Formats: sequence, structure tokens, C-alpha cells
Amino acid sequence: MRALHRWRRPAVTVAATLTALTLGTGIASAGPGGWDRPTPGSDGAGDSYYPQDGNGGYEVSDYDLKVNYAPDTHQLAGLQTVHAKATQSLSSFDLDLRGLTVDAVRVNGAPAKFTRTGDHELVITPKSPLWKGLPFTTEVAYHGVPAAIDDPNLGKNGWQFTKSGGAFAAGEPKSATTWYPVNDTPRNKAKFRLSITVPDEWGVIANGREVGKYRTRAGTTHVWAEDTPTASYMTTVAIDKWTFNKRQRADGTPIVSAYAPGTTDATKQADAQLPEVLDFLESKFGKYPVDAAGGIYLTEPIGFSLETMSRPIYSGRAGNISTIVHENAHQWWGDTVAVDHWKDVCLNECFASYATWLWAQKNGEDLDATYRTKVASASDQFWAGKLYDMGPGHEFTYVYSKGPVMLHALSKYLGQEAFDQVLKTWNSVHHNGNASMQEFQKYCEKVSGMDLQGFFDAWIYGNGKPSDEYLYPGDLKPAAG
Repeated sequence: MRALHRWRRPAVTVAATLTALTLGTGIASAGPGGWDRPTPGSDGAGDSYYPQDGNGGYEVSDYDLKVNYAPDTHQLAGLQTVHAKATQSLSSFDLDLRGLTVDAVRVNGAPAKFTRTGDHELVITPKSPLWKGLPFTTEVAYHGVPAAIDDPNLGKNGWQFTKSGGAFAAGEPKSATTWYPVNDTPRNKAKFRLSITVPDEWGVIANGREVGKYRTRAGTTHVWAEDTPTASYMTTVAIDKWTFNKRQRADGTPIVSAYAPGTTDATKQADAQLPEVLDFLESKFGKYPVDAAGGIYLTEPIGFSLETMSRPIYSGRAGNISTIVHENAHQWWGDTVAVDHWKDVCLNECFASYATWLWAQKNGEDLDATYRTKVASASDQFWAGKLYDMGPGHEFTYVYSKGPVMLHALSKYLGQEAFDQVLKTWNSVHHNGNASMQEFQKYCEKVSGMDLQGFFDAWIYGNGKPSDEYLYPGDLKPAAG
């Protein structure tokens, strides 16, 4: 994330959606004697900042979401199929969904009871217990008008409407729950397939690769598939009268960008540099870790741009090369390697922000001079800013400013060769997984052979101005005056 301060409605009915639910597959599994007693899964994944987000007792492997959306009324009708495996024997389990009306639920093809609690819990009780270690399938039919989440720092997150009549989904740390049922925690990354039907005159772009498009009586169905395991807040869809720019990387990776009506020539020119940006980032961080690329360029001046998987979404006031570098760096730092907990968010934002420094260096900027200038002008408030465990609602603050300064100091403290090796190999070590700041520290120590506790205490775990040992390592020391 980078913060910045008339048609006939399709004949889609709840009854039709419920009929689709009868196509569920599988039967409930019975556990042999001696297996653990079925109990309810937890209603949260246990993150210290957002303990009720996500759920326990199962792990989702993929989502297969079918949606009909009517731009004139904002009505959405969805059928979500969740493929998961029980990590405990379950008598009930939760999915996360905000506001929308649930019409029916089936688990392994059988009707299941369900209730709603809190602001986003969908509690599902299957007809038969779900046994630990076995896969199960859940289908949820639902409908309604999606509503965004109001964030005090970044404004609206989740499903939002455009002035043109279109819509898009974007937000961090919460977004997906506003438009589909989900296990909403970055620790449960899953594949994501979306089939969305809209009137013929509207275009659609989403994560991954477009794998199909066909006409129906209700309009045109667009099918997109993201095969890279993805944290739910990184999923997106955007509906508008798009102009598309389709290209390929040299290795054949498709690059699909979409420009909303009114997108400036300057933004299109910045997007034209995306192949060069990806090549550059690949030279710094290792092989591009996703099988698709591109950008979604809004004209709405929302309060952020976001690193949605494979295809970042850009605020109408942020279609510039620096933001494009930042959001695409997240494909390595934050997307294919996601945070273990939200207090680790520097592993996303500090590195994406430092990528813009590296891009500036490529274009002739002296990063040592940049570092010294920023250190000399830094305020007490800057030094007090935290880069780790900064507290809920404060994640997206000093990681953008203090974060890249810290990383430049780390490059000098480790030595450039070791630092470059860390940057280029970290993704391959944790690819498609999650990681913590402590794991990053240990990896830096392994690569460099150094004890880095002092540096990490001074810059990351603490919140004061580092001593000169850590503030001016290597050749960053000011000249004697």
C-alpha cells in the first residue's frame, strides 16, 4: 500500500442462486474411534491487532466465486465455493462476511445451519462433523448492496463505487469481507477464481489471468484466475468502461493494465514503463514471483494505492512511476511473502519504499547523500516512529519514511554484498508463505555471519534515535569537520 493523504437488470434471483447450491459435491466424513471430539472453530485467527479477523479450525486452499453485479442498483448476488481442510475436528466454523444477506449454506453438499454474530461472523454448523485432516467444501449463496469499511486513517476500504457508475474492491488490512465470504487473515493464503457477470457495456479486470469471457442472458461473464496463493485483502475486482493495454514480458508473462475513463496521458506513459520496472525489480529481488502483471488505474482520488496480487490498483492521483515501483515491489515484499502478523508490516512497506530509492539510484541519485540529508533533517517525532509493533491503526505511518532510511543503514552495516544477497534470496526462502521480523533478522544474521541484535533493537524494535554505531555504519560516517 502507498497512502495518499441505463440497462435492464440481469434476471438473477436468489432462487436461481439457491438452485445452484444443489450442485454441491462430496459427503460428510465420519471419523474413526479415537479421533478428537468435534468442537467449534475459533472465531478469530488471533492476530494481536485484529484478533477477530480470520478464523480457526480449517485452512482454505482455494475460493471459486461466482458473482452477478448490477451497476444501476449496486446489487450483488454471489455464490462462493470454499475448498478447505479441517485442522481440528469441527462441530461448527466461521467465515467472515460484512453486511450482505446470506440465503443458504451447504457443507459437503448438505444443507447447513448458519447464524450471524458480531459485525462480520458467519457461523456455520454442518449436518455432520468435519474431521481433522480431511477436506471439505462449503457453498454460500448471498446477496445485497456491498458497503465499504470506513477507516479513520485511509478512508473507505473494501467495495467502493465510482462516479462513472462502476465499482472496485480495495483495502488493507480489510477489504474482501465486504463482497464475499472469506477466512480473512493473511496467514491463510489461497488461490482465487472469479466469474463475474455484468452488463455487456461494462468491462472487468481482476487478479491473475483472464481465462474466459462469454455472453449470457444476463450480460457478459468474465472469468479471472489467480493461481498464486493470495491473502484475501490482496484480491480485487474492478468494473468500469476500461481501456486495456495488453503486453507481455520477455518470458511470456502477460501484462494487462486497465485505464478508467479520464486516465491522463502521464499515467499511461508511466504504466508504459512497467516492463522496465519489473525487469529492474527482478534484478534486485530475484525472479518475478507471480505469473501475471499489470495495473488497475482508477480516476477516483482514493486515499491509497494498493499492491493487489499481480495487478496493483492505483488511486487517480497516484499513477506515477514512483508509486508503480512501490506497488510492484510488493509482489516480492508483502504479496508472495506476506506478514505473519500485522505488527510485521515493515516487511511489506519498508522494502517497497526502499525500492523507490533503488529506482532513483538507477537513475543517478546518490543514496548516501539522500540518507545523510534525511538523517540531518529528521525530527524527534521521526525518530520516535516505530517500525515494529506500532499498534493497530498505526501500521501505515513511519514505515514509508523511516523504513527506507533504516534499510539503507542496514545495507552499510551488513556490507553491500550480504545485503544484496538478502534482498535477492528472501522471497525464494519464504515464497508463497508468511514471515516475521524476527525471521528476517535471523536470515540477515545467517547471510552476514553477524550478530544484529543491536542494530535491530536500535532501528526496528526500539523507537529512539540510534547511536552513531548504527546511525553511521560503514562509509555513511560524516566527514570529520
